[in-house]
Amino acid sequence: MNSDGLRECHDVVVIGGGQAGLATGYHLARRGVQFVILDAADQVGDSWRNRWDSLRLFTSGRYDGLPGMPFPGPRTFFPSKDQVADYLSVYATRFQLPIRLRTRVKRVSARDDGEGFVVVANGQPMGADQVIVASGAFHAPRVPEFAAELDPSILQLHSSQYRRPAQLQDGPVLVVGAANSGAEIALDVAGRHPTTLVGSNTGHIPVDLDGRLGRMVDPLIWLAANHVLTIHTPIGRKVRSVARFHGHPVERARPDRVRAAGVDRRLGRVVGVRDGLPVLDDGKVVDAANVIWATGWRRDYSWIDLPILRDDGWPDEVEGVVASAPGLYFVGLPFQRAIASSLLGGVGRDAADIVDRVLARSRATAGVTDHDGGTVASLEQA
Repeated sequence: MNSDGLRECHDVVVIGGGQAGLATGYHLARRGVQFVILDAADQVGDSWRNRWDSLRLFTSGRYDGLPGMPFPGPRTFFPSKDQVADYLSVYATRFQLPIRLRTRVKRVSARDDGEGFVVVANGQPMGADQVIVASGAFHAPRVPEFAAELDPSILQLHSSQYRRPAQLQDGPVLVVGAANSGAEIALDVAGRHPTTLVGSNTGHIPVDLDGRLGRMVDPLIWLAANHVLTIHTPIGRKVRSVARFHGHPVERARPDRVRAAGVDRRLGRVVGVRDGLPVLDDGKVVDAANVIWATGWRRDYSWIDLPILRDDGWPDEVEGVVASAPGLYFVGLPFQRAIASSLLGGVGRDAADIVDRVLARSRATAGVTDHDGGTVASLEQA
């Protein structure tokens, strides 16, 4: 234990052991940085294992690899959620990344002397010169308050709790929220239950990802996701302002597939309860024995005890760098740099950039000079 009462200190603490944390760990290890990855899960890949059974990626295998390790299997197939989970587990083992599982971070704050941070995990404080938050942006399921007024006989699940149709009781299903998760779940249950899907139109990809045309345009879609739809282009900034708050365009569960499956697709919102049943904004009461809330997530950064949030609840960062808290970074945020930033095949680029920033700040703090004799610029000046 050092003089600050900290049991251990690290050059870098990475918070989150999903794809963003693993990609960041890969680059830190390659650059010889001393670090640790903290994750609350029981196993690497659990964030994927705990999703609905039929889930498949929207990106083909050729674009699903993390740095240094291609995704196994055919380049044009779309991996399942369990294949992704297994891949992440193998990745962590292959590169011997220092992950501490079942370790939940409760607080990040500045050290009293202003030199670095204190990270409290499982009740124990540790020091960190720099901190990289790789825990994503979706933390707590969001369900409207009036859900508590529904008849107790109605089975209610958030999309994060849904696994398979066998969970549901007999009778009709109402899926609330028509972005990718809601539309996919509606398709999944429609074969066994009368299904209504309610939500605004988020748009959709105009081609069948699983078809011949989809395979042909797949490289173009990936190119756009990395180099066109970015924060550096006008169209990218416009898409970001929509995607961060209203969901991405529907990819596989397009409107024609939803209609063909017999799903009753209704635009609008569920706004309340009447006689124990959900009511739409057009006044219609929906008879439902099951309600699945695909209504998204709340961001919760209350555990970061630093003034880093904007009025809209998102971290005040630019490409993952938090100027107001030097030494604090994010990796894996939706649309951090591009629409691909939070995806398996896109997060590695952002992770590499953040690790470069970490090293630049370490050199600047240590007073290391570059080959021209000048002091390396600090991160805040970069």
